[in-house]
Parts: sequence; structure tokens; C-alpha cells
Amino acid sequence: MDQTLKISKIKDGTVIDHVPGGKALKILSILKIGEAAQYTISIAIRVQSDSMGQKDVVKIEKRQLQKKELDKLSLLAPNASISIIKDFNIVKKFNLSIPDSISGIIECQNQNCITKTREPVSSSFTIVSKKPIVLKCDFCERTINEPEVHQLL
Repeated sequence: MDQTLKISKIKDGTVIDHVPGGKALKILSILKIGEAAQYTISIAIRVQSDSMGQKDVVKIEKRQLQKKELDKLSLLAPNASISIIKDFNIVKKFNLSIPDSISGIIECQNQNCITKTREPVSSSFTIVSKKPIVLKCDFCERTINEPEVHQLL
């Protein structure tokens, strides 16, 4: 008996694969994909994976991700792979990687940070560690650890 999971191919769009099991819904939230989406979204949650044990897969038709979205996803799923699909074929494939710094993706949680005042300053963080993820605010130097980063995404 064939136990293979089958999700239909998409004609044009993006496939996010090798996502840690159970994180697919958070990806939809990060990408602001909700009930009003006018395109097909396929989600596989906690699928068996030889390399990961369990993984999630998200397929989004008619959507290509922007750099800021990819940077944000890298904080949640740093080993995920992205495939760009055109006419049912993969035209580009790459792995996410955590950048050395991020801006405007998450907010500093220090209430005294300049980014929390009325000054027109966007949040900016330096990546102190990529495994586990640790960020440091470029303004107040407060550090944020991986569980807190995931909550803020």
C-alpha cells in the first residue's frame, strides 16, 4: 500500500519546505495570509521526514516572497528551503539563512528604547548567535533569545 503524501503541484508561486514540524500556521501568520487570500494555499503539517523526523510544507500560489519576509521566516525556520515555481517547474531554489542584522522585523521590548518613543526610529538588531538565535538591539543593547524572538514574530 502506498503511504506517500500527495499535495498537488502549483503552477506559479512559492513552496516553503523543511519547516520545523508544527510551524506552518505561524508562517501563514508571518506572511499575513488569512481567510481573505484569493489564491490557493496548501499546507502539510508534521509530515514524516528522513532528515528532520517531522516537517511542515507550505505552498502558496501566485505569490513570491519579499526579502523582509524571507528574513522574518529565517528567524522561525532557519533551515527551510524556498522553491520558486513557474509553469509547474522549479526555476529557483535556495535555503533560508539568518542575516547578520535585521531592521523593522520585530520590535525591541525595552520600554525605554528609543524605538519605543515618538522618534521616527525603526527597530534594528544585530544577530549575536544564529544557533540558538540571540538578537541584540542596536540602540539599547537589550538581548532577545530564540523563544522570545519566535513569540514576537
